[in-house]
Amino acid sequence: MADPYATLGVARGASEADIKKAYRKLAKELHPDRNKDNPQASERFSSVTHAYDLLTDKDKRARFDRGEIDGDGNPTSPFGYGGGGAPQGGFQADFNGEGGDFSDIFDGLFGGGARRGSGSGFSGGFGGFGRRAAPKGANVAYRLAVTFEDAAKLSPQRITLRDGKTIDLKLPAGVESGTQMRLGGKGEEGPGGPGDAIVTIEVQPHRFYTRIEDDIRLDLPISLSEAVLGAEVRVPTPDGPVMLRVPKGSTSGKTLRLKGRGFHKKGGGRGDLLVTLMVDLPVDDDALIEFAQGWQDKGNPRGRMGV
Repeated sequence: MADPYATLGVARGASEADIKKAYRKLAKELHPDRNKDNPQASERFSSVTHAYDLLTDKDKRARFDRGEIDGDGNPTSPFGYGGGGAPQGGFQADFNGEGGDFSDIFDGLFGGGARRGSGSGFSGGFGGFGRRAAPKGANVAYRLAVTFEDAAKLSPQRITLRDGKTIDLKLPAGVESGTQMRLGGKGEEGPGGPGDAIVTIEVQPHRFYTRIEDDIRLDLPISLSEAVLGAEVRVPTPDGPVMLRVPKGSTSGKTLRLKGRGFHKKGGGRGDLLVTLMVDLPVDDDALIEFAQGWQDKGNPRGRMGV
């Protein structure tokens, strides 16, 4: 039952942002795909994920801080309260008083009260105390690789669980590598019911898209004639190709914006696709070489740089 704060290496008063930052750093270092020959790293990865899961659950974190549950999420006291002092159920035995028959109390604790019937006052649960809840089964960690395009479009994803069953997941807006999704009751079985499945999303890199927050950047090659004369060109987007108007006289580095073609935002709407034009000159083109030799360019494209 490790201290989740110590597992993540954060202070008890750490903010949710600090906890998320610490988890991402450790998850990246301990990821099983990076430590295939190190089983200890896989175990630590599961521990880090469990600690993150507990500390990002506001109710569980508050209960842990009060000492009501341990690092595994199980109650720390058989009576349902933490630490010393009087039980929270409102009952407090005065062991210095006279005439108390404590056998009734212990009978109630260990089942005798239930056999006596309701007259004892301790039937089925020691008076005002609730019986300790049976612990749930352990959570199970999963990793789900998602393509760049699917993450941008929020395409449904299918995951296969340990029992062989498959579940279709709906990705949340703002999804990114490290985003976690909880599947209630899909973990290991336990006396108090099954735990949960915790799915960590890993968005795969793309060969020509780059993500910048909710926007996507794309370097788009265009021909010299398209740059000089202007043209309508096809541009790839995560949702499929669209037509883009290249203005006449465009130079390499000019960026055009396709609105709503980026990632879905948490607050609604989508980011944009930022298309940077890159003039692609042909190699050893005799006609282009002859044109350049006979063309007198009187301008200085480096004048702004003072050279």
